[in-house]
Amino acid sequence: MKPYLMGIDIGTSACKVAVFDRTGTVRGVASCGYPVYYPRPGWAEQNPQEWWEAVCVATGKLLRENDIRPEEIAGIGIDGQSWSAIPVDRQGKVLANTPIWMDTRAASICDRLNEEIGAGEIFSLAGNSLQPSYTTAKILWYRENLPEIYEKIWKILQSNSYIAFRLTGEVSQDLSQGYGLHCFRMETGSWDAAMCEKLGIPMEFLPPVMACNAVVGTVTARAAAETGLCQGTPVVAGGLDAACGTLGAGVIRPGQTQEQGGQAGGMSICMDTCKADPRLILGYHVIPGKWLLQGGTVGGGGVMRWFEKEFAAYEREEGRRTGISSLEQLNRMAAGVPAGSEGLVFLPYMAGERSPIWDPKAKGVFYGLDFSKTKGHMVRACMEGVAFSLRHNLDVAREAGARADILCAVGGSANSRLWTQIKADITGLPIAVPSSDTATTLGAAMLAGKAVGMYRDYEEAVSLAVKETRRHEPNRENAAVYEENYQMYLELYQSLKKMMDQGR
Repeated sequence: MKPYLMGIDIGTSACKVAVFDRTGTVRGVASCGYPVYYPRPGWAEQNPQEWWEAVCVATGKLLRENDIRPEEIAGIGIDGQSWSAIPVDRQGKVLANTPIWMDTRAASICDRLNEEIGAGEIFSLAGNSLQPSYTTAKILWYRENLPEIYEKIWKILQSNSYIAFRLTGEVSQDLSQGYGLHCFRMETGSWDAAMCEKLGIPMEFLPPVMACNAVVGTVTARAAAETGLCQGTPVVAGGLDAACGTLGAGVIRPGQTQEQGGQAGGMSICMDTCKADPRLILGYHVIPGKWLLQGGTVGGGGVMRWFEKEFAAYEREEGRRTGISSLEQLNRMAAGVPAGSEGLVFLPYMAGERSPIWDPKAKGVFYGLDFSKTKGHMVRACMEGVAFSLRHNLDVAREAGARADILCAVGGSANSRLWTQIKADITGLPIAVPSSDTATTLGAAMLAGKAVGMYRDYEEAVSLAVKETRRHEPNRENAAVYEENYQMYLELYQSLKKMMDQGR
């Protein structure tokens, strides 16, 4: 058996590629960034060709710098961001940039379809309410706004299936990403022809649904030349980044919950029943027989990246002088501020908000600023605001009958002990932290490992490859102040909702 597995992660800000051995030990990792384009208010899109170029750069760099021979890689798994709508023609050419998960340009299309078909009928089949962030309305937006592009569409691909296509030449649709289309019958994991007709989505646009660990194909000669990989290496369908991160965090049993701290935030509660709530997101786990009830928020690690970019010029300069990163300096400032940020509350709705409020017009807000507040107060309020959005989703999930008993944190935000502790305090749940920076790529690699026979089952994969690095228990002394701020967080949105809706 070849010793290594590769995971490829198509994130919002960068592609990350990592190679692991059977025990989950990282043998090499590399990344390459790419931009998000914001051509109009409410629009957020990326160029899939730039994803592929980043995969080629990162893969080549990883192989060169870590003394890994391509022929030592037994299989490749791919995960990617949700709700892409990549239009490709019969030659495999991408016809347009894809709107990404935070794009809300198709809001009016959703309003119309919810009225014409019935929001309840759509939800009962798909297990998800029809919102502009999903893939469904983006396809119809092409039809109504780019008819010359729409006429040339052969297939609509997701982020991971596009990379699988570039690697193998084969089109696919993995089970865990099916939830992005409202013609996907959640109970059976299959396309529904009748709903396709009602929505106006041609079934021929949709690739066949495949298990996440199914081998799509093998690396072609052309892809091998571009990436440095070995021709003939098996490539599995992979899955949603949050679902792969959930597996990479060791979440495979009901009640276990992944807490997402990447560009976006949220949570994924593992369930063995198909249990939907219109305020949340329901999808298949990447492992058989399990579903994930998810909360997906706009505010995650991206909030801190925004704050650092706009307000940390001094810290960046200090970082060059001292070797202490600007983010670490901001973290230290926040640690010097009491829990609750002395009344400063932040709404992290930086590109509208997804679950549970589903409001594309929601805005970010700092409330409680006065002359006593410092940059440290604002940083801590950002961290607390993201944690409040996490709790909001967990509270709604509990109302829906899905209770989390422990959070397993993944993503760059989990590297901050302070931020992770804040989340534990605000949610009242213990948080376990596995290898936070590599959990998502590890989950993708584990799918490949199961496919090529490196693991007998997912229980064995988790027992061998997932290792807890630390644990945070809730600090009950902070509960009262956080409860007060959380209620203010909820009331602020309700008080400002009408103003936000008017674009004021």
